[in-house]
Amino acid sequence: MSTIDTAGDDLRMPRKAVTAATIGTALEWFDFTLYGAISATILPKLFFPAMEPTAGLLASLATFGVGLAARPLGAITCGYLGDKLGRRNLMLATVTMMGLASVLMGLLPTYAQIGIWAPILLVLLRIIQGFALGGESTGAQLMALEHAAPDRRGRYSGLLGLCSPLSQILANGVLLGLAAVLSTQQFESFGWRIPFIMSFVLVIVAIFIRLKVDETPAFIALKKAPVVQPKSPLKSAVRSHHRTILRLMLFFCSPAALFYLIVIFSLSYLTKQLGMSQSTGFMSLMVANVCAIFGALAGGYLSDRWGRKKALMLGSCMTLLILTVYFPILNTQNVAAIMAIMGLFLGFTQFQSGIQPVAFAEAFPTQVRYSGSALAYTGANLLVGGPMPMIAVWLMSQSGNSPWPLVSLCAAINLVSLAMIVIGPETRGVDLNAVAAPSSPETVPSALLIK
Repeated sequence: MSTIDTAGDDLRMPRKAVTAATIGTALEWFDFTLYGAISATILPKLFFPAMEPTAGLLASLATFGVGLAARPLGAITCGYLGDKLGRRNLMLATVTMMGLASVLMGLLPTYAQIGIWAPILLVLLRIIQGFALGGESTGAQLMALEHAAPDRRGRYSGLLGLCSPLSQILANGVLLGLAAVLSTQQFESFGWRIPFIMSFVLVIVAIFIRLKVDETPAFIALKKAPVVQPKSPLKSAVRSHHRTILRLMLFFCSPAALFYLIVIFSLSYLTKQLGMSQSTGFMSLMVANVCAIFGALAGGYLSDRWGRKKALMLGSCMTLLILTVYFPILNTQNVAAIMAIMGLFLGFTQFQSGIQPVAFAEAFPTQVRYSGSALAYTGANLLVGGPMPMIAVWLMSQSGNSPWPLVSLCAAINLVSLAMIVIGPETRGVDLNAVAAPSSPETVPSALLIK
């Protein structure tokens, strides 16, 4: 395997980098998505008991959205520091922050114990989690991809794309196991706290692995280059690459919206609207996320063979098609059919997410790559990802529980995303180690293409 390496011909470093990035990000997503799962089921009763059921559910889902809203702040801060100081140290900081916030969340008293301070502290910890994940998501992607050989970037990108579904499997598997061995009263009393507290041990493992990874060759090349580096990578990214940031953000709005529609709102829809058991909902999500892992790997692999655009167009067209039959199949309450359609839907959603890391990384020069990628990625989650579960609940309540207004909204978002894919350039073959001038245009410079 060919490799880009500036610290000797160590063929193991790219593998170490992608391993560290994948494991660390998966663990951070585990904590983040664990909260998402219980926000639709347990937290309304424990932290918002004074509200009527629909309002309590909306308030609980809103705290999930607060975590997503904090991600741009983490992306901006860590993007600035990552472009100025390097990728590696930021990755150690973000995984530590997530671990501490998760432990405190597992120890947090409920509304019955400390009153209004319970939801206030819950929101504060969610902000810390969101901040950490905002910096982590892009930083880990760059740490792996800037180490990768050009012909394997898509495959590494697919490995990074499986972090989210892998965390969903771990989180829902843990909750399913706890629900099976504990009574409902025990689960609501202390069972939901266990995975939050235990996740800190896993975070220590992630830190240990990341300590063994070198700084990326692209960042080292940037520091050695005679090019004058921007004082503020964030301002430089917005000033010189705002069209690219906007296009990538609008593209990723669809995968972000559909992801949270499936993994957050669907669980609430199955249990609250259709009256199915929580265990059935958790099991359906686990099956869907297994499919999503294969989807992410397939997306990354095909993007190396076909190019980023063709592979993304396939994924976008498939999610648009599946969207039209998703809720009718859920309404059948046939468990096998529900698992199949959720698997297909999440699989093709994550197919696109498996390409997102490499597509974003290849769109920016090194000196603003962290800032530009983070702004586009977290912007999409802020615009539609976090609000989607709340929007879905509100649309269902306003339409007499008809899913078609929600389907229409998601279809419109999907079509905008597809249009952004079509108008964007093909970036496969871009040299991530080349240092472009700060004033380089927003199109991919020919000087960055590997000859």
